Amino acid sequence: MSVPLRSSLLSQDRFARAAWSRVAEPGDPVANFLIRTHGPVEALLVAASGVGQKVERFLPRLEVLDVERDLEVGAKYAARIVCPGDPEWPQGLDDLVAPPYCLWVRGPIDVASSCQRSAAVVGARSATAYGEMVATEMAAGLGERRFTIISGAAFGIDAAAHRGALATGATTIAVLAGGVERPYPSSHAALIARIVEVGAVISEVAPGSAPTKTRFLQRNRMIATMSRGTVVVEAGLRSGSLNTARTAAEHGRVVVAVPGPVTSMMSAGCHEEIRSGMALLVTDAAEAAEAIGDYGSDLAPARRGPTMAGDELDEPAARLLSALPVRKGVSVARLAVSSGLSVTEVRSLLGRLDLSALAERHGEGWRQGAAVRKSRG
Repeated sequence: MSVPLRSSLLSQDRFARAAWSRVAEPGDPVANFLIRTHGPVEALLVAASGVGQKVERFLPRLEVLDVERDLEVGAKYAARIVCPGDPEWPQGLDDLVAPPYCLWVRGPIDVASSCQRSAAVVGARSATAYGEMVATEMAAGLGERRFTIISGAAFGIDAAAHRGALATGATTIAVLAGGVERPYPSSHAALIARIVEVGAVISEVAPGSAPTKTRFLQRNRMIATMSRGTVVVEAGLRSGSLNTARTAAEHGRVVVAVPGPVTSMMSAGCHEEIRSGMALLVTDAAEAAEAIGDYGSDLAPARRGPTMAGDELDEPAARLLSALPVRKGVSVARLAVSSGLSVTEVRSLLGRLDLSALAERHGEGWRQGAAVRKSRG
């Protein structure tokens, strides 16, 4: 059984790829083999011929294919088609064994250039208040460091990441599992509309397509490879964001994860990623930027505790400083006993400590100096 291809547009690669986004499921190995072997136009003809069991799966959709209708719907929502080889095509997608047939894109930004310095921020849909706070601050901080924030516009961590980026005027890209004109979840219609205004909303399935479980998993592979690295903020052991993280790691992308309370199952997936070595532990945007960003220019500031007076002293001087009383001065002889140093050593070291205001005379003896009292409040 064969199916006639009714549209003359299908003789052009771009529109043939648009047809494939309707005919085949994302990541379909047979469709990708046909396109890779024959090109998108000839591949449609092979599929429409119905010759061979493997291509029979495409016949029901080929019978009802109306590429002109898909293009009209796309045009109604100002969606453009981006194909492999186009200047706007994100090069990271070429690393996939089964890349998208094409992308349907809404929004003013150039997707390819925006992905050159980008981070995916993903996590649980049923996020905790802690997780949403961290995701918002992570996305805002990365956005301030000129990273494009890529996520899936879902409940929980995804939405918090997009909002964090928008709040700082950073570029953000939402990758949908359904049609590019079909906000999902519907309660995020306003958020997705805002992203369309200033960023980009993309999908690899034709307009009107419904989001399904398998399409969400395929969507994750795009988020993982479009970006330079993936930040997992909160994830359970069965979270879909772990699928994104694994795909990123398998394709040579940096994966980082934010720890949470050890008692929280919502962070158990993050902890397992860190424990297994798949992900680096990060606690803020600066650390995530260092891991994902440009070597040498995105370094996070070193974390140090407060500096206390006497930190730089060698061991004998530190012993003497700790032996000095806070209020009432004591004699050199008593200091020698309490510090375990000789009288000669104590006298010599007291001179040094006096010069640094770490020790001072008090009556007939010695006590801690003003610098010590000041550093300890």
